[in-house]
Amino acid sequence: MPNTDPAFVRDLGDEKVEALVEMMFLAASADGELGNEERKLFLKSAESLTSRLITGEKLEAVLARAKKQLDEAGRDARLAAVKDRLPDLTARKLALSLAIQVTAADGIVRTSERELIMETAEALGIDGDTAADMVADLTKR
Repeated sequence: MPNTDPAFVRDLGDEKVEALVEMMFLAASADGELGNEERKLFLKSAESLTSRLITGEKLEAVLARAKKQLDEAGRDARLAAVKDRLPDLTARKLALSLAIQVTAADGIVRTSERELIMETAEALGIDGDTAADMVADLTKR
């Protein structure tokens, strides 16, 4: 499981942390919409999971930019962009773990969500067995 402690996340730098936030946004908005309540929960989770390195107006700006880029380029292009900004496997696994946590926030990973996670893993260059293990580890309660 990738390290999510504040020092590790802080060492990633702004561009990589913003890529992590975008990955979380892509997972949260995969069903086509991020409603007001979901958005509030997303913002709180994004702040927490990124060790509060991006908060408030800066987080809102990152989110607005991610939405605009998703609308213009599509999901596949944005996943590729996240991968480009996270060149090392450890950071990409962290991104996938954050996406899994967002997807599993309600305590259930549905079949459609599991498929989304596996597609995300493939786009990030993470093999399916590793992704499946990550889902199992992150959804144990």
